[in-house]
Amino acid sequence: MQQFLDFALHLDTFLLNFIAIYGSWAYLALFLIIFCETGLVITPFLPGDSLLFVAGSIAAQSNAPLAIWPLFILLLIASILGNQVNFLLGRIVGLRFFKGERAWLLNKKHLEDTHRFYERHGGKTIIFARFLPIIRSFAPFVAGIGDMSHQRFTLYNVSSALLWIGSLLACGYFLGSLPWIKNHFSLVIYGIILISLTPPLISFLFHKLGTCRIAKSESL
Repeated sequence: MQQFLDFALHLDTFLLNFIAIYGSWAYLALFLIIFCETGLVITPFLPGDSLLFVAGSIAAQSNAPLAIWPLFILLLIASILGNQVNFLLGRIVGLRFFKGERAWLLNKKHLEDTHRFYERHGGKTIIFARFLPIIRSFAPFVAGIGDMSHQRFTLYNVSSALLWIGSLLACGYFLGSLPWIKNHFSLVIYGIILISLTPPLISFLFHKLGTCRIAKSESL
């Protein structure tokens, strides 16, 4: 855990060292990290927001080892493909476990509720989930299980990828070279992580508070 925190908080140093050793292979490494973080439900721990900010800040440096436009295009493709793979995996798992021979393993009512939710709020969920670590690794998978329309999912997938990749790369590119941010880069990464985790944490606390209130009222 300590090594992972050290990696997350000094991502700029690790990335610069990687570029110094492997050069243009850094593009492929970044592509794979973003693809896996968005495309595989088993890798939600990979850096997403902070990685994009750091990559954008490195691209803004004089004699930058990374170019901003190739970086934007590659990571945009990685993000879109990752979500598409995640969605299709969810659909396959849904067909096998909810509608196939193993349907008894899971509650079909949950599938129906998930399907109705994504029919009504699927677009907003896919867009907002892009900016929420961990949740963005699961939202496309759940959308696939909920049998969300593939065409509708693709529309919001592309839109959310443009917003996510574009905004964080741009923030890193235009803000990452500012003297104060360069001198306090670890604090900035802390801030990005905290801001990213705040919405799901607040949602969790409200949910727990509501559950406690219901349990208390029932006990009375």
